[in-house]
Amino acid sequence: MKRVIAALLVLATACSSPAESPGEKKTVLRIGYQLIPNGDLIVKDQKWLEQALPGTEVTWAKFDSGGDVNTAMIAGAIDIGLAGSSPVTRGLSAPLNIPYRVPWIFDVIGDNEALVAKKEITSVAGLAGKTIGTPFASTAHYSLLAVLAEAGVTDAKVIDLQPPDIQAAWTRGDIDAAYVWTPVLAELEKDGAVLATSRELAAKGKLTADLAVVRNEFATQHPEILAEWLKQQDRAVKLTRSDTPAAAAAIGRQLNLDPAEATRQLGQLVLLDATEQRSPEYLGTTEAPGKLAENLRSAAEFLVGQKQLDAVPELTVFQKGLLTDALP
Repeated sequence: MKRVIAALLVLATACSSPAESPGEKKTVLRIGYQLIPNGDLIVKDQKWLEQALPGTEVTWAKFDSGGDVNTAMIAGAIDIGLAGSSPVTRGLSAPLNIPYRVPWIFDVIGDNEALVAKKEITSVAGLAGKTIGTPFASTAHYSLLAVLAEAGVTDAKVIDLQPPDIQAAWTRGDIDAAYVWTPVLAELEKDGAVLATSRELAAKGKLTADLAVVRNEFATQHPEILAEWLKQQDRAVKLTRSDTPAAAAAIGRQLNLDPAEATRQLGQLVLLDATEQRSPEYLGTTEAPGKLAENLRSAAEFLVGQKQLDAVPELTVFQKGLLTDALP
């Protein structure tokens, strides 16, 4: 929580004192990002937004989880942020009802989010009675409970830890396993064993994703900035396909990884360009919202079971939460 408060203070300062040209106050685009090896880090590393929007002051603030991004959105401290599908589900639902929408899918979560255990534990069934760390109400938490249920494990002790705390708890020996995402996952894999991945769950219909959320007010007041932001995100996805080494190098600089490891982590994600995101499987169109809305409603059922939500909203809540008409 201290990290979130500090980030909000920095963002508030940036918002209250933007750079100005004579007689003109610059618009500020405040972005909340996470250390996930997708196109967002490429855009940040290459400063594409700063180059494309010379009349806009672009600020970046790092967050550890989608729950923290929701907190910042509620405070009005960021305009665009990255959060997993479970935190976005919670944000769109009562009682939060955060006034934001989803204009972009950063990635469909694959092997970059996984259940890893100490090497002596060789199966999910072996987690019975063990202690497992995961960030509550996150995509990882959603996936963990699905994996445990499938294996019939009902007596594991699941505790709420943010990714940096998971790494510390793992090192101390306080936990036996964790469901978490990179870069912490990569550290745990060095002396642990992967028992399940979110890519495997997606193949079974339990899709999770990292999503962009934009404040409704910002999207309405600055559609040209949002359009440029989307254009640069699409550019980043296309770079991963046309010049993977360049894309991995950019991500490596942001995550302090060597090129080989950055390439490996990038390959763990499923990245979609704008055309693919318009398909019925994902965002869809204004007239026909995509299946992402159904995935979010499924996450809401999970959150009700975890007492994170009081009730499952109607599907239309999530369909209206998709901003489909801004894609390039």
